[in-house]
Amino acid sequence: MRLFLAFFIFLTFQHWVFAQSASVERLVQREMRERRIPGLQLTVVQEGKIVLSKSFGTVTNKTVFPIYSCTKAFTGVAIMQLVEEGKVELAAPVSRYLDGLPPAWQGITIRQLLTHVSGLPNILKLLDPITFGLPNGTNEEQIWAKLKSMPVNAPPGERFSYNQTNYYLLGKVIEKLTGKPFTQVFNERQFQIAGLQSTGFGDSRDVIPNLTPTYRYVNEKLVKDYAEFPPFRRTASGMNSTAEDLARWIMALQHGKLLKTKSALETLWTAGTFNNGQPTLWAAGWMVKPRPRHRAVAATGGSRAAFFVYPQDDLAVVVLTNLVGAFPEEFIDELAGYYKPQIAASDPVTALRIELRERGYEHAIDVYHELKLKDAQFQPLENDLNDWAYRLMNGGGKPKEALEIFKLNVFLYPNSANVYDSVAEAYAVNGNRELAIKNYKRSLELDPKNSNAVQQLKKLGP
Repeated sequence: MRLFLAFFIFLTFQHWVFAQSASVERLVQREMRERRIPGLQLTVVQEGKIVLSKSFGTVTNKTVFPIYSCTKAFTGVAIMQLVEEGKVELAAPVSRYLDGLPPAWQGITIRQLLTHVSGLPNILKLLDPITFGLPNGTNEEQIWAKLKSMPVNAPPGERFSYNQTNYYLLGKVIEKLTGKPFTQVFNERQFQIAGLQSTGFGDSRDVIPNLTPTYRYVNEKLVKDYAEFPPFRRTASGMNSTAEDLARWIMALQHGKLLKTKSALETLWTAGTFNNGQPTLWAAGWMVKPRPRHRAVAATGGSRAAFFVYPQDDLAVVVLTNLVGAFPEEFIDELAGYYKPQIAASDPVTALRIELRERGYEHAIDVYHELKLKDAQFQPLENDLNDWAYRLMNGGGKPKEALEIFKLNVFLYPNSANVYDSVAEAYAVNGNRELAIKNYKRSLELDPKNSNAVQQLKKLGP
């Protein structure tokens, strides 16, 4: 009897695992179809082991993908390793570690670099605007000299600005304190320890075994994408990997192989702060997803690669694609929900997206009220809604749906100049000139310094 019962439980468990995997595959195939993604890798880590690793479309499990800004998560770990060794203090100014910085840069801290609140000028403005490589006839020394001559965009700690200069400087800090190229540091202190087999640095100019071409749609035609990452800024964006390698790296990180203490790992994943004490959107190389329950930290890259870690749920999901504009970060929480059902509901944007897919985006405000009644803590963030709506409008080709999300954002944040600026743009895209003008004017009332609103009103006419 006991043997029969054990066999019955085993069969039941196997059936559940099969059903779960089938559901995950259906979701992935739906997203690939709607987003027109040629190839995708998915790896799921649960309770310290890989429970699913599968490839779809034009790729296999051995295919290597560029991971773009997901590289920053590795840079965050490299900095925290130096913190553990007593070589770096996050609150210390970068000028303690690097000489010859402009006076306006002297007080910027290591943590402000990690969390993109440094106010520094962006190095991308000095690179080729199409490839982001070095302009012809220039070198790193010339770029560095020009960068230091540019004015800062804001005082340190005042404003968030996603900025590649921050991680360029962090790379310099790593090299200064280790006496080695950062590529060698990453390889010795992360890749080898985690047992990564297909991870390294490179761009479209390099010959990389098993590297997938990446694509983008231009006038509805799928064309190959091309990108250059000059070696000196590859701490910001310049690594290639597989979903399984990234999963192994996440497991090594969580199991104390890369950072020695739990406090160091918690610091890695703790948001920085602005000067007013409010939390930033970034931790040390990772984005934070502030939620009352089922907290997440994430890395995203190039609108085509992402991985989420759910520390309280002992779960991680890695999705790599070969399409610019795939935005896998939009559906990772929903994927995670098949392993921990509460996760999908805990993220307000994911919960809204699931409901609106079924009921229609015109019901956005009604659905918000219904979800709020079920959970008093349900509150989508202004930036999250804004980012989602812009992706719908610009990359997703869904301007009407985007408008409904922008309208929800206005409803939730009526005192924000930015939400009126955004909804005005959506009205203009949807051909409603009158409401575009009205909302740009409202944005200007709330923020008279909004130069974009002034420019758009001139274009729209009196």
